Amino acid sequence: MTDRPRIGLLGIMQELYDEMVPGITDRQGAYAAEVATALAGVADVTFLRPARNREDIESITRELLARGVDGIAIVMLTYGPAMRTVRALQDARVPLLLANIQPQRSIAADWTMDDLTYNQGIHGAQDQANALVRSGLPFSVLTGDWRSPEFATRFEDWARAARAVMALRRTSVALLGYPMNGMGDILPDLNALLRRLGVTVVAEDLGGLVTRIDTVSDDELAAQLAADRERFEVAGDLPPERHAYAARMELAIRGLLQERGYTGFTFHFDSLGGDGRFRQLPLLAASNLMADGYGFAAEGDVNTAALMCAAHVLSDNAHFSELYAMDWERDSVLVSHMGEGNWRIARRDRPIRLIDRPLGIGRLDNPPTPVFGAEPGPATTAALVQIDGHEMRLVVGHGTVLDTPELPKVEMHHFHFRPDAGLAPFMDRWLGLGAPHHFVTNLGDHRRRWRRFAEQLALELVEI
Repeated sequence: MTDRPRIGLLGIMQELYDEMVPGITDRQGAYAAEVATALAGVADVTFLRPARNREDIESITRELLARGVDGIAIVMLTYGPAMRTVRALQDARVPLLLANIQPQRSIAADWTMDDLTYNQGIHGAQDQANALVRSGLPFSVLTGDWRSPEFATRFEDWARAARAVMALRRTSVALLGYPMNGMGDILPDLNALLRRLGVTVVAEDLGGLVTRIDTVSDDELAAQLAADRERFEVAGDLPPERHAYAARMELAIRGLLQERGYTGFTFHFDSLGGDGRFRQLPLLAASNLMADGYGFAAEGDVNTAALMCAAHVLSDNAHFSELYAMDWERDSVLVSHMGEGNWRIARRDRPIRLIDRPLGIGRLDNPPTPVFGAEPGPATTAALVQIDGHEMRLVVGHGTVLDTPELPKVEMHHFHFRPDAGLAPFMDRWLGLGAPHHFVTNLGDHRRRWRRFAEQLALELVEI
């Protein structure tokens, strides 16, 4: 499970009201603390004290940032002139939310002018939104009754997106070898990835990986093999030496990722196959590491590996995906890849098989391969399109994983995805937008979170 988002609540008012309504600062501070407590079920929300002037705003913002918050939620405790916030928020460099809320749910007949003052946050929200727009700062808006379950759910969507954005800024992706030659839709602009998303890509020498494979201890190997036997139905004809080598590869890659702080990785089969020092492709390693929360993409696709890192934080259990073939009877498309898949999305009523899989790709020995279908139900797809330089597009789709029989001769994970838009309209839009053939799948409906993610990064978002 992804760590909970950490959000700072910046509650804004002004000193003028202390003279008009004695005790208002304490009262509105208690209201802000109550909001933070109400949202504790979906995020760790920190409220320090009301900000009554520019000095307060800048000091509180610095304190929140020092605590490592993933984002700042601005709540107008009363009206407060928005120009006082601009410098602090420009320097904050974290996702921003303008929470348009007020203490009371309804306007009552016995309200006084004081009650109007307590509940006039909408006044300041308009000024604040205008200041953010004119400052060129990306921000999200959430209007609602802060006590309602719906508000908490929508706040969690934004908070998880904020955590994903901040995680990307700390993300390093290991490129093992080189990308697939001639595959244009995966070719990255590494400078743009760093500037727009904060992602660093590091090309790793394969020699170090070979050394790590050779130095895996017998105890480590035994523990890894036992873990595989517990989670998979291991085929009787899978030679133990092949399984053991796959486990060694996984432990070597895992050690590299952990030691150097990578959260994602990618390799191209020809890079490993042509090296001459590897016996098989690390399909099992990729599957198990995805299941443990690492971002992965095949063929050296660092763009999708980075998006996988975000998707793990955004919604948990991201699955690396590719469109394989269309089925007009089911109005669906088969999603699969050559063997790298996150088995945590596997359907619960069938075993996950680990097979001895003949594979000519890479010109290496048979790689042990997990075979499974995805749990039927709603699912969300997302693809990152690098267009030109700084310009990026996020394409998000929604549909259903169908309950279909296993294809017994397809020796890799696979499932049918039926787009809500219909197969033909979905594919027309997907292709017309330049969406790549690699993408992310998450079980469930996560469109709201991807919207918030795109807002915070100022990415063009297209939903199908």
